[in-house]
Amino acid sequence: MTTDTENIKPVVTDDEKTKRGDSSIWGIYIALILVSIVECFSASSQEISGSGLAMYTPILKHVLMLFGGFILLFFIQRTDYKKFTPWIALFALITLVSMVIVLTVGDYINGAKRSFTLPGLGFSVQPAEMAKFSIVTLIAWFTARNQMVKGVTNKGVALCAIMVLVYCAFIFMQGLTNTLLLMGISFSMMLIGGVQWKKIGVVVLFYAIAGGLFFYIKSENDNKEEQYHAQMVAINTDTGEGTREVIAEKEEKKGRDATWIVRIKRFLNSDSLVYQEMNSKNSQEMYSRIAQAHGGITGVGPGNSRECSRLPLAFSDYIYSIIIEELGLIGGIVVLILYLFLLARAGMIAKKCSRAFPALLIMGMAVMITLQALFHMGINTGFFPVSGQPLPLISMGGTSIFIMSMAFGVMLSVSRFAVLSNKTKEINAEKNELPAGLQAPNPMKID
Repeated sequence: MTTDTENIKPVVTDDEKTKRGDSSIWGIYIALILVSIVECFSASSQEISGSGLAMYTPILKHVLMLFGGFILLFFIQRTDYKKFTPWIALFALITLVSMVIVLTVGDYINGAKRSFTLPGLGFSVQPAEMAKFSIVTLIAWFTARNQMVKGVTNKGVALCAIMVLVYCAFIFMQGLTNTLLLMGISFSMMLIGGVQWKKIGVVVLFYAIAGGLFFYIKSENDNKEEQYHAQMVAINTDTGEGTREVIAEKEEKKGRDATWIVRIKRFLNSDSLVYQEMNSKNSQEMYSRIAQAHGGITGVGPGNSRECSRLPLAFSDYIYSIIIEELGLIGGIVVLILYLFLLARAGMIAKKCSRAFPALLIMGMAVMITLQALFHMGINTGFFPVSGQPLPLISMGGTSIFIMSMAFGVMLSVSRFAVLSNKTKEINAEKNELPAGLQAPNPMKID
């Protein structure tokens, strides 16, 4: 015989629910990981050499990367977000040093220096991925420290703009898409942080002037290099030595500019790819569209991709096309919704935060992840010109997986340790625990 008290189930409060971090964010993270393992196994067929256990080598490496990312996430989400502040400047410095290393001794990938390999470890580091995370934390820091009743101070806006411009100057050498993505993240965070529209306009003008000056300097340098190479070719033609090497060096230096121009012109001026003849320049786009058309509405099923063996970089830059081929339009929409829901969920949590800093952190990380996902999907579906951009937590990669895992860890930490209630005692305690410059109230807070 049981009593009434034995049948009463314990009530789980909101505070207890957040001790492990937001369950929705955890669910999205797990879902993306599962999609990644299944689809990367299919899309990595070009990387497979041999038979037997050798065919599992690419996916095993990928799983190890995902596990390494999970370890980072696990420790970050267990750390109170208030303890992140001393590390923001350090990570920003490491990122800047990494970008300098790439420009000097970096490895060429698709015609541009994009990464460098850590000596003795064989691990490739891509500073462009680190820059996205660093920009989010820096803007959250600057805007939270310079909050006022009517928005962000001029000093805060100037610091954000200068830092973004410094990063973009380095990233532009590696790729145009990452530069645009970095600027998109910064504009979104400035608006979320309360920067007034007129100040945003001033920042846009500042970027335009700086960009024009940068292009002018770059064109002058290119003209000087053009004259130098012309002279060297003429000299070597007379002596009969080194002409091919000089021409090859010249083509390597101008290769990225030519690639951008060709891709943008083809995107703006060409008819549908269905009516184009396939060649080496548009093969990625063509095979990408063929894969999506093959998938139809419901897809051909996991592991049944046909185009993964022909589509270059199917496991990274074009993984979304393989997802649509195997899971169909329905699967592609579900993956899109996962990223959009992550942004929406972060917004819901941010609006409950009592302080500006945690709200900006969680929103910035969500914007970074979602915006990169939209760029990747837009490139795969033809909405944007062709460019390399991994799908967060799904594409194969090292640096990207680690950075995106860190971003999820920061979001979970905010959901776990930030005050999301209206209890005055808890709000005051959180305020006192934050550094003096980061105690500004959250401009997005709703009761």
